[in-house]
Amino acid sequence: MAKTDLQIAQEATLLPILKVAEKLGISEDDLEYYGKYKAKLNLNLLNDNKDKKDGKLILVTAINPTKAGEGKSTTTVGLGDGLNRLGKKTVIALREPSLGPVFGLKGGAAGGGYAQVVPMEDLNLHFTGDMHAITTCNNLISACIDNHMHQGNELDIDPNRVVWKRCLDMNDRTLRQIEIGLGPKSNGIERKDGFNITVASEVMAVLCLSTSLMDLKKRLSEMLVAYNHEGKPIYVKDLKIEGALAMIMKDAIKPNLVQTLENNPAIVHGGPFANIAHGCNSILATKLALKLGDYCVTEAGFGADLGAEKFLDIKCRFGNLHPNAVVIVATIRALKQHGGVPFEELTKENLEAMLAGCNNLAKHIDTIQQLGLPYVIAINEFSSDTHNEVEALENWCTENHHPMSLSQVWAKGGEGALDLAQKVVELCEKENHYAPLYDVNDSIEDKITAISQKVYGAKDVVFTEEAKQQIEIYNDLGWNKTPICMAKCPTSLTDDAKVFGAPKDFSITVRELRPSIGAGFIVALTGNVMTMPGLPKHPAALDMDIDEEGHIVGLF
Repeated sequence: MAKTDLQIAQEATLLPILKVAEKLGISEDDLEYYGKYKAKLNLNLLNDNKDKKDGKLILVTAINPTKAGEGKSTTTVGLGDGLNRLGKKTVIALREPSLGPVFGLKGGAAGGGYAQVVPMEDLNLHFTGDMHAITTCNNLISACIDNHMHQGNELDIDPNRVVWKRCLDMNDRTLRQIEIGLGPKSNGIERKDGFNITVASEVMAVLCLSTSLMDLKKRLSEMLVAYNHEGKPIYVKDLKIEGALAMIMKDAIKPNLVQTLENNPAIVHGGPFANIAHGCNSILATKLALKLGDYCVTEAGFGADLGAEKFLDIKCRFGNLHPNAVVIVATIRALKQHGGVPFEELTKENLEAMLAGCNNLAKHIDTIQQLGLPYVIAINEFSSDTHNEVEALENWCTENHHPMSLSQVWAKGGEGALDLAQKVVELCEKENHYAPLYDVNDSIEDKITAISQKVYGAKDVVFTEEAKQQIEIYNDLGWNKTPICMAKCPTSLTDDAKVFGAPKDFSITVRELRPSIGAGFIVALTGNVMTMPGLPKHPAALDMDIDEEGHIVGLF
């Protein structure tokens, strides 16, 4: 019987985190220990290494995934280990897992098999407390808004136009819409409210796009929380609490250092969802990885239509980052789903469906080409893949002149990525012509249309009346010269989660816009994207346990 990810992680021999840090030239003075195997990194490291040339930046993205996930984080970890095996000083940079999906269905974000980040239990549970700091920061804002209205409402906040929601790092559908302040007047003003999951909080986006503690404080101050009765926006700075918020976040802003199963350095920091936020780890973590290593391998959430587009149009723009290469992860089972095979039958051989599903892969390749970057396809091998399927997919890549590599990192760790690593090194030596897809000074409508047509392959974009009215307001308020963060289902190129492949002649409907002024972008909501997920019928939490010696089972 194959070992679980947790069993593999528990059997690993970990280095003390100081030994991992020393591989990068980091002294003990720049570490803040959180136990033996994890530490926060002092932000002074960026300034100390400011004159050092940046390493090569490699983005790992994917096709539209199935609900089981396609191994982007696993590929990122395995590729980092593979590059280190080639003698390339490499640091991987990942997002932090959210507790909601850990106890729900999706699982964690530490990789899998023999390509994992450890300590796995710590990473997928409380880690270094960053999620709790974000939750507290978010909810202090909520408490201060309601207290301000209760204590006389000097800012004339309209209780019906409070846009700031509370948050919780848990999947809890019952909290999506609630009523607060019920009972006597001493309980505050009665109004409707709701919860987002913590990773959907703008505080998370702000953390991941900030370049220093003072930049974080400034961005927090500019977050929109409500409107007054005349329709004037109310920001955090109007509540005068940005100092307290930054104080809460003073440790959370520091990136976290851990290691892979092969004892290579991994910086894990921040974790916005890619379907409802921008889906990338922090700019600070990536910049540190680029200064400390000769190569940085990082990933962005879900497929290239969501994570890669936002990485390249939002994160790289704000962080002044220039990627050198892109790895596009594809799995045979996901390609079969895009070719029309139901999820329950994805383990059965079906060459015709797999080749039909390659249209989805081709569209994501087209997106990366439009952004001017060299790429290689990583075929992430699963035990259910047949020889015929692998051969057919390799032939498709060859016939269409797409560089590819069979990745076996789940089973073999870094050894299973040596070919992929070599091809990535070669790509990084090529000049590229990376440029964002749109100019931030274009209109909101034009930016959304550019993303929808160039990345999704849509025919056009339909804006609801509510969205049109919001655009007019945002134009008047000067909020229109920012990047766009599309909120869309991850499993489809369309805004309908049930449509697979690479459809043509479809429309994207923008139903609502939300300003994330502190983060610096406008969110465009399409389809039915939930900012507070629910638990499945059989939550993963039902299979988890711990014994009297503290041994965890059933985590993954």
